[in-house]
Amino acid sequence: MKEIKKDILLRVYLVYLGILLFGLLIIARVVMIQQFEKKEYSEMALKQEIRLDELEAIRGNICADDGTLLAVSIPIFEVRMDVVTDSITDLIFKKNVDSLAWNLSRLFSDKSATEYRDMLWEARRNKVRYQLIQRDVTYPDLNKLRQFPIFRRGKYKGGLIVVPRYDRELPYRSLARRIIGYESGEGKNKVYVGIEGSFTENLQGTNGQRLMRRIGNQAWMPVDPESQIEPQNGDDIITTLDVNLQDLAESSLRKELIADSADHGCVILMEVSTGYIRAMANLGQTSAGTYEEIFNYAIGESQETGSTFKLASFLVALDDRKITQETPVNCSGGVTTYAGRKMEDSHHGLGVITARQVFEKSSNVGTSRMIYNAYAAKPQQYIDGLYRIGINRPLELQIAGEGRPYIKNTKSRYWSALSLPWMSIGYEISLAPIHLLTLYNAVANNGAMMKPLFVREIRRNGKAIQKIAPVVINPQIVSPQAIRDAQSLLLGVVEEGTGASIRSPHYKIAGKTGTAQIAADNRGYRQGTKQVQYKGSFVGYFPADNPKYSCIVVIVNPKKGKYYGGAVAAPVFRELSDKLYAIRPDIMIPLPKDTVGMAMPPVHGGPSSELTGAFAALGIPISDESKTSPWAKPEVAAGRIVITPQAITTGIMPDVAGMGLKDALFLLEKQGLNVLINGKGTVVKQSLAPGSLIRKGMPVVLDLRTANEKPKTVTG
Repeated sequence: MKEIKKDILLRVYLVYLGILLFGLLIIARVVMIQQFEKKEYSEMALKQEIRLDELEAIRGNICADDGTLLAVSIPIFEVRMDVVTDSITDLIFKKNVDSLAWNLSRLFSDKSATEYRDMLWEARRNKVRYQLIQRDVTYPDLNKLRQFPIFRRGKYKGGLIVVPRYDRELPYRSLARRIIGYESGEGKNKVYVGIEGSFTENLQGTNGQRLMRRIGNQAWMPVDPESQIEPQNGDDIITTLDVNLQDLAESSLRKELIADSADHGCVILMEVSTGYIRAMANLGQTSAGTYEEIFNYAIGESQETGSTFKLASFLVALDDRKITQETPVNCSGGVTTYAGRKMEDSHHGLGVITARQVFEKSSNVGTSRMIYNAYAAKPQQYIDGLYRIGINRPLELQIAGEGRPYIKNTKSRYWSALSLPWMSIGYEISLAPIHLLTLYNAVANNGAMMKPLFVREIRRNGKAIQKIAPVVINPQIVSPQAIRDAQSLLLGVVEEGTGASIRSPHYKIAGKTGTAQIAADNRGYRQGTKQVQYKGSFVGYFPADNPKYSCIVVIVNPKKGKYYGGAVAAPVFRELSDKLYAIRPDIMIPLPKDTVGMAMPPVHGGPSSELTGAFAALGIPISDESKTSPWAKPEVAAGRIVITPQAITTGIMPDVAGMGLKDALFLLEKQGLNVLINGKGTVVKQSLAPGSLIRKGMPVVLDLRTANEKPKTVTG
């Protein structure tokens, strides 16, 4: 028995000893933490309970030239409530919770008033300090919510917590979307394209900061809103775009693309003197058959241009004085060969014609012969001329995505015996539409090549902090005489040549049609049994005698049978230029000054008040001598109208010559006369002489005649 008792005591002692040792270890660990690891664990605890959040700055607006919003950050709010804040007593809560729930239900219509009330009571019982009320609340709804019971007590007393975020909106939807740009991706992977991307440093502003405290699980709330560092909102970007012109460009392009069932196309409208891009439309066919802004073809699609490049060839030859407009060129019936490869015109039959006619008729054979004869011995001289103009250099646009211009030279590994003649007509080179338009704009601008600009100003808080002035790339691309010749050639294309279909009776257009076969990488122009794909284009400027705007239109792979630039692209140019001419007074041809003076209209007698009112409305100077006389007779004297009184006396025949029929009938029937009428218009003759005695019932015959009616003559 003693042995058993001894064994039990031993075990008890061992348990006590174990507990003692464990307790001593705990005490030792507490001492260690308190004395040596306190700082480390305090920091860890703080990190778990307190964090520093960024306050997102409002991204700046992107505006059209007149300030119209093209991209804007719309505030969207998350509304929460500190249900147990000290300022909301039990009495205040009980008295107002039902009314608050009813208002919330009526505003958001997602829960009944009872559900909102139960939610708020449960949050109160559980001492929730960050109760979610509603996500994605608009600013107008937030303003209404601030007036609800409890919330109307104010920012802190009402327990209202508002967490803002901002959604980027394009008020005009897809209009100019590729230029304006958009965001792609989330978080750190978020990137911007277009103006949104190129000017993102200005637009994004500087984020603020605020301390957040954990209040349960993953819920956080601001520690002290008063201590937060407010964000600095982004700058506004003022573009060169005109919303109305952009809409015109897109609608005109879309209509033609649909009519031709084309793959895609683009339009660029540039202001001649500044290089400002007023409109740029890019539309591509989707799998659904609609046309949307899929890619920025205008600046990114660098391809062979075809006949529109002939302007560059002519500029070089004119500048080098290799040709004049009257230089004879043998087109050989529209067919020729170079190194065994045949070149043809779209229409055969041309013989010896002038260089001007070659350009107007867009002869491939004529252009290549002209350039080949002039530069075959020194082809690099032709290339140097193109480089001197500057079309081989990137434009370094304000937005990313510019296609690379490519004008090879004789040192290139790809130079061959075919290169010179084929380059002269727009093949074996590569330019984007924006590059080609910049060249034509320089011709319209009397030789000064302007850099295309999409942004003209940056504003902060409504004030300009940076103005971007027009940039001259090349002050004189070729000699002034060569420019004048080129302007004449471009005008001739529309007046007499391949662009004659868009000639306008109201203003002059200068430009060039272009049709190019589209090469598929290194597979050539024809792939198997598939038909050759074409690109039709037109590029020019208007009004030709006082250029204000330059424009390029490109239609790629039309499938309805027509593909020439004059048939598919030129009509878009004409529609856009017509509408511009109608709405832009600055490009209308001014009326000739009046060197003769104001032409006086035909004047007739009548009531004084009506005469003076009519002449005043027409802006015609008058001298009113009628005084208080109710009837008057106007006469032209010394460049003005003199209104003299006309006395009407009972029993005396009045003078009604020159009056309209209504006034003459009123006067004569008032005298009791029986009026007979011959003809129509104004009174030219009366059967009773003015001033003669009359009595009631007497007949009087009035002869009337219109202003353009000639007096009748009787021949025997």
